[in-house]
Amino acid sequence: MSKKYTKHYGDRLVDCVRAFDWASVEKLVRKMLSVRKAAGQVFLCGNGGSAANAMHIANDLSYLGSKVSGRGIRAVALPANQSVLTCLANDTGYENIFAFQLRNLGRKGDVLIALSGSGNSPNVLKAVAAAADMGIWTCAILGFDGGRCLEMADVALHFPVNDMQIAEDLQLVTGHMVMQRLMEEGVG
Repeated sequence: MSKKYTKHYGDRLVDCVRAFDWASVEKLVRKMLSVRKAAGQVFLCGNGGSAANAMHIANDLSYLGSKVSGRGIRAVALPANQSVLTCLANDTGYENIFAFQLRNLGRKGDVLIALSGSGNSPNVLKAVAAAADMGIWTCAILGFDGGRCLEMADVALHFPVNDMQIAEDLQLVTGHMVMQRLMEEGVG
């Protein structure tokens, strides 16, 4: 791998981080604090690399505070259970795999964090729509032009970058930023 390529990739990632207005992350942090206080749940969804990021962030949130208080944030990554995913995809259609689970597990006052490079994945859009119907607050972490999800989410963290890998990197950067802010607020 050439140094020129790796420097170019790193520079693009750093440029996105520097250019972003991170104030919207505070809205997500405040919502996470209120959900934890109410013993609510945080659900995450996404496809491909975003699914892996959803699982990573859910792990971080669940673990948060375990060494101090013994209690993290109740976080569920909707793409994590392969048996449920394949059953729902087979029986109800792939576009319903997250919305069905959310309707089954979620309740008013919970949070859904939707991770999507494009913001146009039908299963993510259906989950965000189901959340709205249920009174579940939504945050979307998006790349590219934000897609339809940009307008559907209560809060959208939109990184206008036309690169899926950098968009997915920024999902984790955001997740880790939220985790550190929660620890700063005394969770953990």
